[in-house]
Amino acid sequence: MHAIIKTGGKQYKVKEGDTLKIEKIKAEPGSNIDFDQVLMVAAMDNIQVGAPILEGSKVTAEVVSQGRGKKVHIIKFKRRKHHMKRMGHRQYYTEVKITGIIAA
Repeated sequence: MHAIIKTGGKQYKVKEGDTLKIEKIKAEPGSNIDFDQVLMVAAMDNIQVGAPILEGSKVTAEVVSQGRGKKVHIIKFKRRKHHMKRMGHRQYYTEVKITGIIAA
């Protein structure tokens, strides 16, 4: 059984036991969270698609850790103008492990 959930402005295809990094959520490591914006649930030949969200479906997950991703380097450069600007950014993330999928 797998599902497609929406969180942090992105969509993720998940199944039970998966570990994924999502946009930061305020939750302590070890706590449980529910994703109620489920777009699709598929179990073998039984596929349920929401319009846009499946009512009554949810995906439960356990927060594994909080962290920051690798640094992304940004360079702005204008030729012949003696201008170069260097910046970097590290995005915060929450690592979660999917513990269950409940279909409506």
